[in-house]
Amino acid sequence: MAHGHDVLHMMEGNSYATKEELVKAIIEHFGKDERFHTCSAENMDAAELVDFLTARGKFMPAEDGFTVDASKICNH
Repeated sequence: MAHGHDVLHMMEGNSYATKEELVKAIIEHFGKDERFHTCSAENMDAAELVDFLTARGKFMPAEDGFTVDASKICNH
């Protein structure tokens, strides 16, 4: 089970036009059966993780969509 931080670090330097594009990139990177956890949630698929991270303000607008807000990545 991968941590949500791993996805946020994967996103650094990249932007995504849509949620669907990000979910596809996560699946390509981690595999379609990977489940994710964070400090406060667990057993999420890629789409559930993106919704979770969105609700917590982890993304910011970019020219062609959105990207990770690196200042919002926990360092633990």
